[in-house]
Amino acid sequence: MEKQNILRNIPKVDELLNHPALLALDLPAGNIRAAVREELETLRGQVLSGALDVLPDKASIAAAAGERAKREALPSLRPVINGTGVVLHTNLGRACLSRRAVEAVAAVAGGYSTLEYDVEQGCRGSRHGHIEELLTQATGAEAAMAVNNNAAAVLLILSAIGKGGEVAASRGEMVEIGGSFRIPDIMTQCGCALREVGTTNKTHLYDYENAIGPETKALLRVHTSNYRIVGFSERPALAELVELGHKHGLPVIEDLGSGSLADLNAFGIHDEPTVQQSVKAGVDLISFSGDKLLGGPQAGLILGKKAYIGQLKRHPLARAVRVDKMTIAALRETLYAYLDPARAREEIPVLSMLGEPPHMLHSKAALLCQRLMGQGCAARVVETESQVGGGSCPAQALPSWAVAVDPGKLTVDGLETALRRRERPIIGRISQGQYLLDVRTLWDEDFADIETAVKEVLQ
Repeated sequence: MEKQNILRNIPKVDELLNHPALLALDLPAGNIRAAVREELETLRGQVLSGALDVLPDKASIAAAAGERAKREALPSLRPVINGTGVVLHTNLGRACLSRRAVEAVAAVAGGYSTLEYDVEQGCRGSRHGHIEELLTQATGAEAAMAVNNNAAAVLLILSAIGKGGEVAASRGEMVEIGGSFRIPDIMTQCGCALREVGTTNKTHLYDYENAIGPETKALLRVHTSNYRIVGFSERPALAELVELGHKHGLPVIEDLGSGSLADLNAFGIHDEPTVQQSVKAGVDLISFSGDKLLGGPQAGLILGKKAYIGQLKRHPLARAVRVDKMTIAALRETLYAYLDPARAREEIPVLSMLGEPPHMLHSKAALLCQRLMGQGCAARVVETESQVGGGSCPAQALPSWAVAVDPGKLTVDGLETALRRRERPIIGRISQGQYLLDVRTLWDEDFADIETAVKEVLQ
């Protein structure tokens, strides 16, 4: 009887919906109603199980329902603070866009645009034109186009060039990238047969030449951007492979993967080829990602000889993998910055993060540490290493500095969890029993949020 009395006193849904605490919420009515029902159902379950024998007052129930509604209204895709030190963190969205790129996206997202309209001629235009000239200017290629990611670029190239025949590729370059995307599997999907040449660690030019036959449609070179074969290994120079392909009238295709337009040697990152080097070597078709070392939005960029690019643009698959207006807007601003290398290094976050010198990172870490200690949090500056990430430059670590935050009464795991579950998640890393915030991937404006969050979690 006592449980029944408590259950009868649980407010009705409509009663709570009219409570001032819920009326004040700037949320969709359906979201609030669902949260109220869930909160009342939770209360009923607690009463029936014996976990609750005194009903909270109506104001408390309304407040709890309001908090539930706000939690459930949070988008699953939302900004985070990246304290991992991984610049191209795939799980955290890879490359951050430049301020100009963000502004360009906003400018076209909310209204109509010249996506496929030629204002000079007053007729239909091509979306390829928005970025093609910039790509050719920046790289020296004859022609270019963009699709929605590099996997799509490889899919389109092999479908258009290799279908119905064989594509020769080194056994040591049969990569798998995220999502189990494998070069051999994509070749099958595209209707072409893989002709493996060489061995895992050594492939010679004569291996390609011996594989060329009447069914050969192309020679494929894959940059193993997410792993390295070291030691007793060898493969022909790119220019040699191009010469061989052209001698037999075959196009040479290169999947560069990460695809950098900047020489990363200045950042202490070695053995990462540039797109310009491949163009200069005479490669017929080159593909790479937009949201990795380029520092732009997710896209697959394809450039090379005009005849082959034209063939790709006309292929039926091109429409299925095309980019939208927001991607084009961000790409355009990113590529425009590369016309001035100094501007690119300053404006494009990926390049500025990779190029930030250790002494600047130390100063940045010292400032964050000082601010945390000013809030009563125990912290110290420690030397660490950052990663490029995104499957790029896998064997190279970048010297960096981080702030190690003392977890206080929590465990290190408990601190990591508490910061990760905030409305704006803070993602750090645990190394050698310490919770670290690597400042290479932190913005100065993140510091205030980190201060507040750490203080709240540890108090």
